[in-house]
Amino acid sequence: MDFEELPKEDWYSILNAEPSDSLTELKRKYQKLVLLVIHGGKAAVSLSSEAGEEVQGCSSSQYHPDKQSADVPAGEVEARMQRFIEIDRAWKILGNEETKKEYDLQRREHELTQVFPVDAQVSLQDMAWNCSDQSYSLICRCGGDYTVSKTEAEDVSLVCCDSCSLVIEILR
Repeated sequence: MDFEELPKEDWYSILNAEPSDSLTELKRKYQKLVLLVIHGGKAAVSLSSEAGEEVQGCSSSQYHPDKQSADVPAGEVEARMQRFIEIDRAWKILGNEETKKEYDLQRREHELTQVFPVDAQVSLQDMAWNCSDQSYSLICRCGGDYTVSKTEAEDVSLVCCDSCSLVIEILR
């Protein structure tokens, strides 16, 4: 998933979740939403997520909107199907640690560019290498430092100054 392809949807809000939620909590929220979509939002569905138990045997194919009862109006079936697809897509991204990490990084970069516009684009070769810290650094015009570790430099493309609100974009 490239940064330019970052969806307008906030996958966390679709699952009524927070970025700090564990995978177990995300799964519980996903399962609860799937059941609510299938049953039209009726609270008659007994969910034990509040007690900390997982809904057993919940899979996306088991609760697919096509498997609903025939007494649901056609327009509502379509709306439920679209909601199910949206919830399932959010789970596919957030339910996998690798794709969740990538999404979180892209989301954070997107947030930074909205709050702090990029001041400059800098190549890693233009930054000073610090052997003892295993990090790259660059002096900001305010006198502060832009610092990124070697491992962070592989994943992160935006770096904030440690003393002001300026942000640089690292070019690879």
